[in-house]
Amino acid sequence: MEHFLDQVINGLQLGFMYALIALGYTMVYGIIKLINFAHGDVFMVGAFIGYYGFAKWGMPLPLAVITAMAVCAILGVVIEKIAYRPLRYAPTISVLISALGVSLFLEYFCSLRFVFGPNYRVVQRPFEEVHWVLGGVTFNNIQVMVAVVVIIMLLLLQYMIYRTKIGMAMRTVSFDHDAARLMGVNVDSVISVTFAIGSALAAAGGVLFAIAYPQIQPFMGIMPGLKAFTAAVLGGIGIVPGAVLGALIMGQVETLTAAYLPTQLRDAIAFAILIIVLMVRPTGILGKNKPEKV
Repeated sequence: MEHFLDQVINGLQLGFMYALIALGYTMVYGIIKLINFAHGDVFMVGAFIGYYGFAKWGMPLPLAVITAMAVCAILGVVIEKIAYRPLRYAPTISVLISALGVSLFLEYFCSLRFVFGPNYRVVQRPFEEVHWVLGGVTFNNIQVMVAVVVIIMLLLLQYMIYRTKIGMAMRTVSFDHDAARLMGVNVDSVISVTFAIGSALAAAGGVLFAIAYPQIQPFMGIMPGLKAFTAAVLGGIGIVPGAVLGALIMGQVETLTAAYLPTQLRDAIAFAILIIVLMVRPTGILGKNKPEKV
């Protein structure tokens, strides 16, 4: 039982980090019905910027996280303006190809030696890892930090969406672009802000990931990005609580599978659950069927 609870805590840590990435997918999809496949690579850029911040530039960890979030917010806006905005009313396949192109560009550009380089880097944590035992269950300060940071960010995001003018504008645009324009909402600015917020959350997840699993490289965003996308679809893409729920489920499934079954089955079982859920409930766990006008 103690081993099981230890794995549950590990799963929560992984799920919380998936949640920060999944929120970017679900926010962008909720606004413009676009799957931003470059999002996992923004997560990677955030991990590297945070690593350089606290390991190379001598920044305190909070400042390194804020710097990574700011850089990736700008990167997200640039990606939206260059790769997605010109194709907003183009066929879906064109936007998909553009997203894949941006993803590949970021991966290989960051692999250049004058950028981040192609090699793995071992991350020197900015603090010592401390373990505690409570009721036979072992946890550490990194897991506590991840949980606290992610919960705070989720609460701030919920406050912004439901209690601020920009949040109201985002909900209006997600409902109907044309109606939002008629009400005086600057749709392009709202979409850019959405990309900025989603990218900043992914950057925070990247820094936390680099500290929790201290090894980074330019292709590190591929699998976390795919699993976070899977989590967003599992919970109900376009729904913020659904993205978080799906991410927590993915974290638990991945961790418990690795603990009790052959490690090679970890990814297969996680994606198999997605397939089963979509067969039974195509809109995801929290999604609702919406009628379409014809």
